[in-house]
Amino acid sequence: MLGHSPAGTESNGEYGIAMAVARRTAKGAWDRFSASDPGLLRLMAGLRTVGAILLALAVLALIGTSVTHLVAGAMTAMVATFAIQEKEVRGQAVTLALGLPVALAAISLGALLNSRVIAGDLFFVVLIFGAVYSRRFGDRGTALGLIGFQVYFLSLFVSASVSALPELFLALVVAFACSAVARFALVPETPERTLARLREAFRARLAQLVAHQIDLLDADAEDVDKVLVDLRRSTARLHEAALMIQGRLEEGTSDASAAALLQRRVADAEIAAERLGVLLLNARSAERVETLTLHLPNASASMPPRARIAQDAGTALRRDLRALHLLVVRLVPDDRGTALPYVRNRLLGYREEQGLPQGSPAIQDCFRAVGEAARAILGLRLAVDGSRDEEYDSPEAARSREEFDAEEISISGEAAEAEAAQEEPTGLRRPTTRAAVQVSVGSALAIVGGEFLSTQRWYWAVLTCWVVFLNTASTGEILVKGYRRLLGTVLGVVAGVALAGAVGNHTWIAFALVVLCVFGMFFTAPLSYALMSFFVTAMLGLLYTLLNTYSLDVLVLRVEETALGAACGIIAAVLVLPVRTSHRTDEELGNVLARLRDVVSAAVAQLSGGPAVDLVDRARDLDTALDDLRSSTKPLTHPIAPLRARRQNARYVVALLETSAYHARSLAATAELVPASKSVAADARLALAGRRITHNIDLIAAHVRDEETDGEIESGASIASMLDSGRHEVLHTGSVAFRVLRHLQRLDEGIVGLARPLGVPLATREEKAAGARGAGRA
Repeated sequence: MLGHSPAGTESNGEYGIAMAVARRTAKGAWDRFSASDPGLLRLMAGLRTVGAILLALAVLALIGTSVTHLVAGAMTAMVATFAIQEKEVRGQAVTLALGLPVALAAISLGALLNSRVIAGDLFFVVLIFGAVYSRRFGDRGTALGLIGFQVYFLSLFVSASVSALPELFLALVVAFACSAVARFALVPETPERTLARLREAFRARLAQLVAHQIDLLDADAEDVDKVLVDLRRSTARLHEAALMIQGRLEEGTSDASAAALLQRRVADAEIAAERLGVLLLNARSAERVETLTLHLPNASASMPPRARIAQDAGTALRRDLRALHLLVVRLVPDDRGTALPYVRNRLLGYREEQGLPQGSPAIQDCFRAVGEAARAILGLRLAVDGSRDEEYDSPEAARSREEFDAEEISISGEAAEAEAAQEEPTGLRRPTTRAAVQVSVGSALAIVGGEFLSTQRWYWAVLTCWVVFLNTASTGEILVKGYRRLLGTVLGVVAGVALAGAVGNHTWIAFALVVLCVFGMFFTAPLSYALMSFFVTAMLGLLYTLLNTYSLDVLVLRVEETALGAACGIIAAVLVLPVRTSHRTDEELGNVLARLRDVVSAAVAQLSGGPAVDLVDRARDLDTALDDLRSSTKPLTHPIAPLRARRQNARYVVALLETSAYHARSLAATAELVPASKSVAADARLALAGRRITHNIDLIAAHVRDEETDGEIESGASIASMLDSGRHEVLHTGSVAFRVLRHLQRLDEGIVGLARPLGVPLATREEKAAGARGAGRA
């Protein structure tokens, strides 16, 4: 026995190593999945809907309901679950309770009007108008309108009759009860849980971004392009997670001050990570081989001193980036001990030039950025967890905590400012009213055209016309959505034919595949509308099989009705109260410019010694406006857009504004440090640079609004040379002032760059020279 103990010990050791590797692999896979689905919102929506359907099918099957009513119950459970989008649990319960009588009324009217064609068609148009108009009453109005429309559509789909109403009522009541059980018991959802998952997704995406920044340093010349693509994607996904957190803060935190504090910490972490990535890219471009690629094991020992310093700096930078990645990965409450605080303290020292490795200015900027990122991670941990490891703090860490405490007191003491009431449009200018009229006209056309194609299934054209208007705000968006709907439908027909042939007469296999299609529909909806349409059409092929009405002709008719409905929606959007894509993009562009000006002017004023203001809220408004602009330009940048020059112009403008927004957020983050920091001091000269930038933004915004302006875009001397008054030490590359000036310079260049694609006049060289001579004589 004793002879076998070493082998047993070795076997146990190998087992332990294998388990540790498996746990790390599983955690890495979960992190990647969590990062791909922030807050697990898509997963939870899919599971909740599938759970409601399965529960409804189980209950209805136990009481011996027919297949037709099983289909009605499953579809009602799906509608009752996905229609309700309110964040508060109490509001969800109230809307679900109100939705049941709406659904019963809709199915009753559908059964009563089933045999009265003209009256039924007229009522359907009126119902569509009311369902769209009800969106003006918020999430509850939208949900009740959607339930009314979808259940009336269901009555047409199952050919409801008055004699079948008792069984249909039973199916609907069971479906709503099962939806409530799935929502509040099986897959419960609270704002606090959602926010906690979003924070975890933000941490996972932040870890991915830092990992890609490490890859940037290690990448060979031929791999750099691929790493840059990953880096840009990770940065965009981190920003997306930050915006999603901001949208859930009000309901997911205990009070307004806690929401504002978490919002600020998330914004700090995002900006610090973005800045680190930009500085790493600059350092790689500036230093080339000698700084960042001399980590190879076969590097010559007889390298010159400068190259040796560069190699040591590159090695230290990689080490510190891995340490930063460790801080992000271990950002959870149960991580205690001395190792992490030691690593954190060392990185925080770089903010105050403590232990800064030798290297070029570009490399040393990277080390400072690592220190700023470590500070942001500490702030995020304090806001989320209230980290309790102060006994291990270095002087630099203690100062960072003091700065955070001062900021928290400032946030808690701020009085909520009453926002100026905005004048809402009335009448036909109200978006909900305009959309209701457009959808009603398009649906009337779809009913008439659909009747010509099929007197039995004309309602598919109406459904397509309805959905292409959902979440769209311009004619171009409706056109693109109609195209995606048609593409997904055609591919779904092919899948439906294959699935229907494979299922045959196996009822429960068909229901299982329907449930899988429903999950795919909800899981992919935020990612691809065409993919969602694919799952919808494949599901319909299976439903027709269950109802014994399946044929290839039916699925081909589905494609024809879809094309007709999309065409009717586009015609209504173009001819009835149209909102031109160019008009909407100009409106959103003006909004972005206004928000950009607010952030820049307030940040520069605070950096110049002005009063402290809430810059985080303004930066959030800028991010939201920029996201709205991206959405409005999608019809212009879509591959089916016919005007290539216009497509390139739109992409160029959005790219410039994204760059400008990044530098504006960085300015705001630095300005936020001024009131409480001992190392960041105000500089009154910065106001001069801010005036030129805001002047140019005002001119471009006026041009976008088609206002008459006499001025021209000012450009010329760099921001640094404008502010240089002989004290060259202030502009040293290692100073905080230099970092601020660099953001101002990039902002100035980005705003001037907007002038050409937007057609704003730019001062010529002769005019600049004449102005300079006039200033000299004066």
